[in-house]
Amino acid sequence: MGLAIALHVLSAVIWVGGMFFAYMAMRPAVVEVIDASQRGTLWCHTLSRFFRWVWVAIILLLVTGYWMVFSVFGGMAGAGWHVHVMQALGIVMMLLFFHVYFAPFRRLKQAVADQDPQEGGRRVGQIRKLVGINLILGLITVVIGAGGRYL
Repeated sequence: MGLAIALHVLSAVIWVGGMFFAYMAMRPAVVEVIDASQRGTLWCHTLSRFFRWVWVAIILLLVTGYWMVFSVFGGMAGAGWHVHVMQALGIVMMLLFFHVYFAPFRRLKQAVADQDPQEGGRRVGQIRKLVGINLILGLITVVIGAGGRYL
């Protein structure tokens, strides 16, 4: 069970921590330092690398989460409210990520390939808003996951 918990927490830290870094640290620095015509390219390359890790994190979160639910609680009926909320928010986050990955991120990659900085900027703005929503959901999920049984 220790391995499942460790992988689960590590996956959440990578995903939520990556969003926090991108939204709260990298984005403001990019706006201050990088010319607007290059921002789409920078974000495209950065997100390409980060999203590979998010895919791994999602797979590990699902596998380890359900491993723990069925090993420790004997199924969802035995799990506390915090596990149900964590699962629901996690699924919403995953669906939002899938949307970002398959729609605006795909369009950002196309804009970069077409050397269209205006379209790239629009897509970066769209991704930023959706990542902001996912970051809030992720932070709430982490709080519930860490302290839910004590709340």
